[in-house]
Amino acid sequence: MDELSLGDRELDVMAVLWDIGDGTVTEVRERLPADLAYTTVLTILRKLEAKGLVRHKVEGKAHRYIPRVAQKNARRSVLGRLIDKLFDGSPEQLLAHLVDDHDLTPAQVKRMRERLAATRGKESK
Repeated sequence: MDELSLGDRELDVMAVLWDIGDGTVTEVRERLPADLAYTTVLTILRKLEAKGLVRHKVEGKAHRYIPRVAQKNARRSVLGRLIDKLFDGSPEQLLAHLVDDHDLTPAQVKRMRERLAATRGKESK
């Protein structure tokens, strides 16, 4: 998966599937933040399947949809595109934006520092 392209509704459906592991149209629909029609959710799932992002297995009269891409891989792909397009390919610019434009708590800053320090430790090994 070199490039993952998801609309907002598709991303909502994928987030539900990543959260619950797999689900029928009804199960996914019940967990969505927006009240969408059954047929709308079914259409979204079919589009995701056509893109190769989910697969289904027949379960009685229903289809159970299962993610084919891990959330971590999707994050990496989408974030990579975001960094390339909006931050001139610079993860540092993204981090600076997050720090400058968001009210981070001292605990969040501490965790970020620890993560950066751990990354430095890996590089020296």
